[in-house]
Amino acid sequence: MSPSGVILYGPPGSGKDTITAELSALRPEFVLFQRLKAGPGRTTGYRLTTSDHIEELARAGEVLYRNSRYDAEYAIDRGEVSTLVGSGRIPVLHMGQVVGARAVAAFPIDWVRVLLWCPEDVTRQRCRGRGDKDLEARLKVWHETRQDLLDHAAEPWSLIIRTDDVSATQAAHTIDEARMAGAPAEVRDIRGLVG
Repeated sequence: MSPSGVILYGPPGSGKDTITAELSALRPEFVLFQRLKAGPGRTTGYRLTTSDHIEELARAGEVLYRNSRYDAEYAIDRGEVSTLVGSGRIPVLHMGQVVGARAVAAFPIDWVRVLLWCPEDVTRQRCRGRGDKDLEARLKVWHETRQDLLDHAAEPWSLIIRTDDVSATQAAHTIDEARMAGAPAEVRDIRGLVG
């Protein structure tokens, strides 16, 4: 089987962390891709660096995608994706922008592009439940994600998973089955999904 990876795109609270943990429990080859991060906020799940280092990598053509959010800068670097794939791992990337998902999908492996979705009230409940201190900022990002999807309604996805309807374990199994089957990315009914 050719090298593969998983892109999990969705708003805050849509289950990216929980589903990644379930994927890793299902197969140890699945591993969270730790993005480079420069700035304040959460440190778990990131490789901390400086904005200058991210800029240096970008100038060298080593950045697949970079963005700013929550007063921090993030980057997905080609070298780390290559290292994971080269060691037989299946990188799982968390994305919050459609253009980022598209940019990463240009890296030459078989990507399963998964759109995770949940309504705003579910995001609110989950963010409160996990003790997020920046709830209003996360709800703002939920709305930005919805608009991002509407602005890119023709973007193809391998799967759409409503995480308020499906357990994280079921979602992980569905994603792994799609990966093994080489599920193609197709245009979906985004307007019907996000309302």
